[in-house]
Amino acid sequence: MSSNIPFFPYRLFFLYIEPLSALAGAYYAALRPAEYLHDLVATNSAPIASVPDVPTHMTLYQLANLYLLFALNERLVLSSTSSVKTWKRLLFGLLVADFGHLLTMVPAGLDIFWRVWTWNAMAWGSVGFVYMGATMRICFLTGLGINERAAEAKGGKMR
Repeated sequence: MSSNIPFFPYRLFFLYIEPLSALAGAYYAALRPAEYLHDLVATNSAPIASVPDVPTHMTLYQLANLYLLFALNERLVLSSTSSVKTWKRLLFGLLVADFGHLLTMVPAGLDIFWRVWTWNAMAWGSVGFVYMGATMRICFLTGLGINERAAEAKGGKMR
């Protein structure tokens, strides 16, 4: 299948880097819940139980499931088509999810969004990496680096 979408940066990021990152999030949320919670609120002074209570554990399993869904949708759908229209539709949905994800970080305080020198690995993943993913999606959605005429000629109409 010939592609309308350049490997660098779009296919590299959306088909490989980001799905692997989502799988890492699923792993920590499901299989290392105490570490996940501790690192998520490392800037907060509230202690985290070494074993989460049942509702928290269930919520983390649900979160892990959504990370898995995110990884599979992105990898399987986008790797199965060269349609720019399909890519744009899926990436728009993920951009909405990026903003929702960032909103979940508000309880950590507004400093979490800009004090990069205080970020631990979890903050880099939950804020910094989300900034990068959202930026990549905005670039793709605006057509940056995509030859629209070539895409239309190959049948991947831009909309």
